[in-house]
Amino acid sequence: MKPGVLIICHGSQDKAWVQLVDDAAAGLRLPEDLPVEISFLELVTGRLIQDGINRLEAQGVTDLLVVPLFVSSGSTHVDEIGYALGIKDEPEKETDLERFEIHSRVHYGYPAGDDPLIAEMVWDKVRGLSQDLSREMILLVAHGSIHDGFRQRWERELSSLAEKVHLLSGAAAADFALLNPESVHAKAAYWNQERGYDVLVAPLFLSAGYFTNVVVPRRLGDLTYRYSGETLLPHPLLARWIERQVEVLMGRLNA
Repeated sequence: MKPGVLIICHGSQDKAWVQLVDDAAAGLRLPEDLPVEISFLELVTGRLIQDGINRLEAQGVTDLLVVPLFVSSGSTHVDEIGYALGIKDEPEKETDLERFEIHSRVHYGYPAGDDPLIAEMVWDKVRGLSQDLSREMILLVAHGSIHDGFRQRWERELSSLAEKVHLLSGAAAADFALLNPESVHAKAAYWNQERGYDVLVAPLFLSAGYFTNVVVPRRLGDLTYRYSGETLLPHPLLARWIERQVEVLMGRLNA
């Protein structure tokens, strides 16, 4: 038995985006004899998921410890990747992704969800906006999904994560809003105009891009809020989160 770690995230044509993921993986504290590959669902030539599988298996890996580096289990990508890895017989939503060629055993982990480390990261990113916590609320904004079943997972995990951020920060309140289906403007307006709180907006995205730079501010419109646009990466705790996922998968392997 020889395990290897396969970290999977979405991918981008932006080299800086890819570098942020590589930098996070470079901070991992894992056994030296445990090979690690970072692969992408799309857009990164030579580093797609099949490429990562091939490289690990070429090193004699018999058990793939797969860490899906996505914000929520509500992501349709988490579902389709699980299907393509052979974890499930059918995807919950139709996909063009075909089954990967795999000769090793696959152990599929979990996305970030409502993990306490993610709550710490969110608060670290937004604390610089705070002036008086007794008058402030933190609004987590995430991509979400319009698809039934997936949307509910986003809502369940974000509700739990918002509560963790609330307790950790000491802010007066915390809540979440989704881009899909749209609830960002209504939630921010409710907390600011109806409840009278200063709204600190925390984008729950892996790294900055079109959604954090353009879509989120556009949805907020002319409302009063504070927003830095800082995403989960870069942050050293993301490497710790990956390590914990690997530990859990190793525990399953050795059980």
